[in-house]
Amino acid sequence: MMEIRKGMSPAEIEEFVDRAVRRLSLREKAHQMTGSSSLLKLALDTYLFKHYNRTPYAAGGLKRFGVPPVLFSDGPRGVVMNRATCFPVSMARGASWDPELEERVGEAIGREIRALGANFYGGVCINLLRHPAWGRAQETYGEDPFHLATMGVALVRGVQLHNVMACAKHFACNSIENARFNVDVQAEERTLREVYLPHFRACVEAGVASVMGAYNKLRGQYCCENPYLLSKILREDWGFQDFVVSDFVFALHDTRAAVSSGLDIEMPSPRFYGKKLIEAVRAGQVSEAAMDEAQRRILRTVVRFAAAKDPQSYSKRLVCSPKHVELALEAAEKSMVLLKNEADLLPFDRKEVRSLAVVGRLADRGNIGDYGSSRVHPPYAVTPLEGLQNYLGGSAEIRYADGSDLHKAQELAAWADAVVVVAGYDHRDEGEYIRGGAAGGGDRDSLSLHADEIELIRTAAGENKACAVVLVGGSAIMMEEWKDAVPAILMSWYGGMEGGTAIARTLFGETNPGGKLPFTIPGRAQDLPFFDRNADAIEYGYYHGYTLFDKQSVQPDFPFGFGLSYTSFVFDSPKLVEEPDQLKVAVDVTNAGSRAGEEVVQLYVGAPGSAIDRPVKLLRGFRRICLRPGERRRLSFEVPLQTLAWYNPRKTAWELEQTKYIVYIGSSSRGSDLITAELAR
Repeated sequence: MMEIRKGMSPAEIEEFVDRAVRRLSLREKAHQMTGSSSLLKLALDTYLFKHYNRTPYAAGGLKRFGVPPVLFSDGPRGVVMNRATCFPVSMARGASWDPELEERVGEAIGREIRALGANFYGGVCINLLRHPAWGRAQETYGEDPFHLATMGVALVRGVQLHNVMACAKHFACNSIENARFNVDVQAEERTLREVYLPHFRACVEAGVASVMGAYNKLRGQYCCENPYLLSKILREDWGFQDFVVSDFVFALHDTRAAVSSGLDIEMPSPRFYGKKLIEAVRAGQVSEAAMDEAQRRILRTVVRFAAAKDPQSYSKRLVCSPKHVELALEAAEKSMVLLKNEADLLPFDRKEVRSLAVVGRLADRGNIGDYGSSRVHPPYAVTPLEGLQNYLGGSAEIRYADGSDLHKAQELAAWADAVVVVAGYDHRDEGEYIRGGAAGGGDRDSLSLHADEIELIRTAAGENKACAVVLVGGSAIMMEEWKDAVPAILMSWYGGMEGGTAIARTLFGETNPGGKLPFTIPGRAQDLPFFDRNADAIEYGYYHGYTLFDKQSVQPDFPFGFGLSYTSFVFDSPKLVEEPDQLKVAVDVTNAGSRAGEEVVQLYVGAPGSAIDRPVKLLRGFRRICLRPGERRRLSFEVPLQTLAWYNPRKTAWELEQTKYIVYIGSSSRGSDLITAELAR
């Protein structure tokens, strides 16, 4: 009798899979490759119950062999099912630059998924932020492939520690929301291999259990039916042996094309698989051998995870447990990015601020992100106003105005010892676009704040010099119209269920901000790549973000990797040594201020003498460290030489150029924030 046992060896799993595939009927094979949740359930969950993915979406499963179905739960800011812990959005966690923290977040998510009866997490979103107007920017980690890879791999590790299959999405070049169902992305081979795919490859090499195909086309073919993506790159070049799932509902267009390209499971229900797949096999349009390969990939993965020994038990008490809520608060605090702090206005002194004005419509909202498939439903969400009220208690009088009455806001600002203006976006401004009606705002119309918020900021700052602006959003917000009018700006993101607590603790110095921007904030929109949210076709170029600004010698308002602290750090004594297969880099970092604080040490590598077109520099290492006042620490980095290679499309191979390399180390990608060490090859 065939059965799945805990602790099965790889050889035993492979034998189980082979025996099962030989015994499967055509109908069972089609069942394995098809989601079994009806479109009616999806519609009722989403539109009637206002809770998409209330329970897992199932696919496959073989009762007679004891093989469990794939039970899907979405993400990435937590478990979408039930009343789970809501963490800050991925972009906020990207701003922490802390993969160890992200792995712990992944573990918490994995625990809650198991507790709620699912086994498959569709929340490792690692699409690259090409342009800040992208509506789902909040779901990914930032603009840099190396940074994306590091954070994505950390999430995969954490989730899969609890035998939950993690899924990396959306493969590939998915960086426009409104046109995502039809847009045809063109990209040269170097651009594809060096810019838009490295983070997916890193997750594959880290053992991610699944990959989800994107809605869009790449070079004229839909990604879920694209043999170059799914067969050539993913399986042949990278050696991926696990299963590929479609994005939901609208991702497939042709049964034969999908199966022959290597799309294993259609989610969440049969539109082009199921009965159509059986008919295609009987008509000779799809080979049963291709279905058998899909069976092996699906069964190999599902059985491997089902047979793995669990590190703990999974009671429902884990869902939104105190430890997970505490972790959500830690993630929110570590994501805070201090963008401006003239005359050290922040942190506010609790003893001196006896009256506080809080203004802005977003100050009194539990604003935790968009209302699309990533929406989490926590039992509560602390607003910025509540966070300040809870933190200050009776030590200060707090008055609030939503800003609709500008005169009232002006009076409050004049009355208070200090003013906090909360401005930015919510789900109506940016988020997932749903065909037939937006669950979110789709791609953004503008990179600036709303006109009324700009006027509110100028008014409050004109009345009170102790004015701090707290920005809420999932991507870059341009500030040219007002940034010179205020002394302090804090980027707080969509901070999760404890976001308001983190804001208050940061503004008053309980927490020293150590977050860094995971993208570049431009001073002019025209310095960004072309973006058309309704495009039928678009060219993705080799340069974007800080690589584009570097190449054009344009200074952004705030560079990639930038973030201030309530203390200061000094970098010195860099040392660079070449070994046979890596560069070893060392640098001293000193906390030169009077407060303990955390710094993100960033390492970039450039090749100024290159014979080919290359970025001025690329991120190739980073580490978040905590230092006491006056503490000095020597850090070491190891940079594999292979990470300095470029992809030669003529030879279809990666090549390491024999040229001069420069290592840059510092606190952001801006040249003045970096020190250098050179290596001649």
